[in-house]
Amino acid sequence: MTDYFLLDVFTNRAFAGNPLAVFPRAKGLDDGMMQAIANELNLSETVFVGGATGQHRYPIRIFTPTEELPFAGHPTIGTAHLLVELGMAERDRPLVLEAGVGPLVVEFEHELARFTTAAPFSSLPSTLTRASAAELLGLEAHQVLGEPVLASCGLPYHLIELASLEAIARARPSPGVWSDWISPSGHEQVYLYAAGKEVGASHIVRTRMFSTPGGVREDPATGSAAAALAGHLAQNRGVGRWRWRIEQGSEMGRPSRILAEAERTADDLSIRIAGEAVIVGSGTLHLSD
Repeated sequence: MTDYFLLDVFTNRAFAGNPLAVFPRAKGLDDGMMQAIANELNLSETVFVGGATGQHRYPIRIFTPTEELPFAGHPTIGTAHLLVELGMAERDRPLVLEAGVGPLVVEFEHELARFTTAAPFSSLPSTLTRASAAELLGLEAHQVLGEPVLASCGLPYHLIELASLEAIARARPSPGVWSDWISPSGHEQVYLYAAGKEVGASHIVRTRMFSTPGGVREDPATGSAAAALAGHLAQNRGVGRWRWRIEQGSEMGRPSRILAEAERTADDLSIRIAGEAVIVGSGTLHLSD
């Protein structure tokens, strides 16, 4: 038998944000069993926490129903919140989660968990053009701003900037166009974004994320995409610090809030992602030997 917890991440209430399953004591489960469990639960991601490798330091494995991921944002935030709730970590001390991309350092501030990305930001041209992005989303060409890019902080996304919140809401990805323009890249994640108003020191950005396999599906909150977007928005700026409040999931009825921050020095770009999470359930899997 092995116990697990269900959380909703990037939200402070149940049945919003992005669902997540976490197995906090997964030592002894092999790769095949972890993949089978993730497929059985059929959530966007399931996390398996290994035995502690030091004080406030744990290895984690992140699986979708079909594959293992080197990095994902809402599993990092959700796992950090859960380990504190279970007494496996302390809110007043940094927590290190050892993921496939490297160590993710998580700190806590009030109700927020905040991690610093481990992989450096990178950006390449996307296989999409402005015209094909409009065709992909069922929009007019003038509703796509600039050429899409392929940006990553450990997991690549095709970033498409749209002209308005209305365009974001109207977007309906075409599976046929997807197979022509996205699949050949080998990176089947698309992140749409549109600028909103400013609130205090933060810029509001509305986003949506679509991915495959199993048909084109939407994700309610995507921390790794938010990290890639923060890097993209900061890369051509000078020295300084910028903050964004990223709102995602409204079109799915699962509103989410992701806080992103990028800080550029003379020779470095640091990206941090923060959010809340709530435990909504727990269970036990009865595994055969």
